[in-house]
Amino acid sequence: MSSNTTSPSLPPSLDLPPHLSAQKYFFVCTLTVLAWDALVLTPRSYRLGRLPKWPALKFMYYFMQFWVLADFIVTGVMFFSTTVVQDTDCVAFWPYEPICTAILLAVASAVHVMRISAIYDHAQHVRATMWGLYALQIVVTAICCGFYRSVHLEDGQGCIAGPLNNASWVGIYWLAPTLLYGTSFVFAAMRSIKTLETRQVSYWRLMLRDGLNLYGAILLVNLINVLFYFIMTPTGTNDPIKTIVTSMAAVLTTTMSMRIILSVRGDLANGGTFSISSHAASSSGANTHSLSGSGTRPRNVNHTFTLGDMRDATVAVAGRKEGGEWDADKNSVTPGEETKAVLPIIGEDIDNGIPRARTGLGVQITVDQQVEYDDGFPTRK
Repeated sequence: MSSNTTSPSLPPSLDLPPHLSAQKYFFVCTLTVLAWDALVLTPRSYRLGRLPKWPALKFMYYFMQFWVLADFIVTGVMFFSTTVVQDTDCVAFWPYEPICTAILLAVASAVHVMRISAIYDHAQHVRATMWGLYALQIVVTAICCGFYRSVHLEDGQGCIAGPLNNASWVGIYWLAPTLLYGTSFVFAAMRSIKTLETRQVSYWRLMLRDGLNLYGAILLVNLINVLFYFIMTPTGTNDPIKTIVTSMAAVLTTTMSMRIILSVRGDLANGGTFSISSHAASSSGANTHSLSGSGTRPRNVNHTFTLGDMRDATVAVAGRKEGGEWDADKNSVTPGEETKAVLPIIGEDIDNGIPRARTGLGVQITVDQQVEYDDGFPTRK
């Protein structure tokens, strides 16, 4: 007796080519990173929104936060849909992804242009270089959007855009912003290294202080993406291997650019200021009547302070501390945090009837009036 056995066939949504299957897994990772970063940045986004001013960097921060979600949530729905038809739905949808991503990259690159120009005090050669690369990116990405098409997958495997006929030259869509991000990383690193001439810090602290890790991460992911475009060889016209890293590159570029905005110390107007130059003014003016004992002042000299003077001097100490020590919490979200001043303990020594600190340093407070509230109206004694 003989029997015919047939193996059950999988639906197209499950019978995926290896490269397409890998791209779907990688897209899931991209959406996970996007969701996690959106949750992590929510408190800082709320604090940033409460600030009264709306400079360009603040507006671009919220635009990127909204646009990256609108871009990749819609793209993800179409990519994982099992009901879309290739000849109708995907053909009509393919312009969405390259155009939305080009807009997203344009805003992220504008952040880099403004920030790099600001840390160089808007030097003409830096501005010309960055804006020139930015104009090149806008033109190149706009032209290349017309050379994307829907990758012709089977019905039920989703919609995804890719280069027309898998042409490698369409990768200049990503090469142009990568050149800009590489230039911004070099400029930022050179500016940071130059500060070592005035203050020696470890390279690790220097990297975290000036956000070089953010610039480096953006450059690295875009370089990998460009290499996939120009090096990887597809197995056919329906092989999406060249675009496997594009989603992660766009999301990381956006989220890291948002963190660059959040890491700006001080006001966001005109691109903010550099972390060292923004502290120079406060550091230079913090030596007069300082509340800290680290300054140099004549001994055995009595100073009289009012409460207003003590408040102003405390602010000066805060500025000097921020200039002298690295503090990762000082950024555009919390630019006005108060700093407490610690006064020394008064000893038993007496100098002309006035108690003096044992170390000889600090603030000596003399009460020359007393206010009584027990009798209702304040009276002076």
